[in-house]
Amino acid sequence: MKVAIFFGSKSDTETMKKSADVLKEFGVDYKAYIISAHRAGELLVKTIRQVEDEGCEVIIAGAGLSAALPGVIAGHTVLPVVGVPLECINPGKSNGLGGMDALLSVVQMPPQIPVASVGIGNAKNAAYLAVEILAVKYPELKAKLIEFRKKLAQDAESNGGLGVEL
Repeated sequence: MKVAIFFGSKSDTETMKKSADVLKEFGVDYKAYIISAHRAGELLVKTIRQVEDEGCEVIIAGAGLSAALPGVIAGHTVLPVVGVPLECINPGKSNGLGGMDALLSVVQMPPQIPVASVGIGNAKNAAYLAVEILAVKYPELKAKLIEFRKKLAQDAESNGGLGVEL
């Protein structure tokens, strides 16, 4: 396992699955865990140690509301942590902040304990960033990433360009 995906609530599964989908696309091994930083702190620390022992190299952590999960994880490991701020939506209701509270919690970490952040709900970008981090060490992954970027450029060129008629 190269990547561990953590999120604090089962209701975040659909969003965080997008990270797993990207990792699968690149052939990156991962495991996912639903553990609340507030409700199961001891289990979280135990699981962080377990993923470290299993060779994890990057952690993706998604959380809403106070979004403590990415920061708590970063405080217990030296592995890079990519935070996914999530909009917390209860059935039919929002907390009214649209995920801004989570975004600020992730990016406003204290000095010396950084957490990388992606946009609100953008679990795909968290996985792409994890792939980029791993590509520094794994040449085969770097080659896949280069091919992926070439295809992105080709797709963009074929879908647009100069002289588009409106």
